Amino acid sequence: MKSGNENIKIDGIDKKILRYLMQDARKPILEIARNIGISGAAIHQRLRKLEKSGLIAGSKFIVNPKVLGYTTMAYIGIFLDKAMSNPVAVKQLEKIPEVLECHYTTGNWSILVKVLCKDNEHLMHLLNKKIQQIEGVSRTETFISLDQQIDRQITI
Repeated sequence: MKSGNENIKIDGIDKKILRYLMQDARKPILEIARNIGISGAAIHQRLRKLEKSGLIAGSKFIVNPKVLGYTTMAYIGIFLDKAMSNPVAVKQLEKIPEVLECHYTTGNWSILVKVLCKDNEHLMHLLNKKIQQIEGVSRTETFISLDQQIDRQITI
């Protein structure tokens, strides 16, 4: 296993451990160890190395937004009046809780954001009263996601 900016080399055991934990981060280490055929201490040691390398970081619970009433997912392409407006716009976008992701992109837009809203009316309010009011935003282009058909991480 390498560290720093170089590519990380992982072996078959590391891959098995990662697959188990990516499927369920709460899976007991001893259960993984029994399934793989190594000790729990070896699993802990390998996980520490993987964390130190930067390949893995923490774990998280996934909240189902629909249970909280958030049913409208949209992607908004943001056109800026000039490239220098990007840092200011991103700082303002960070303050908007509905913005889940923000990407600096090539192509037509300067920024692409992923937002989550309760409904179309909430989305319209977000666009008109928050995002389009940001200094430097000249216009937006919105795509509503009808259904997320694939949701996965990189294959290990």
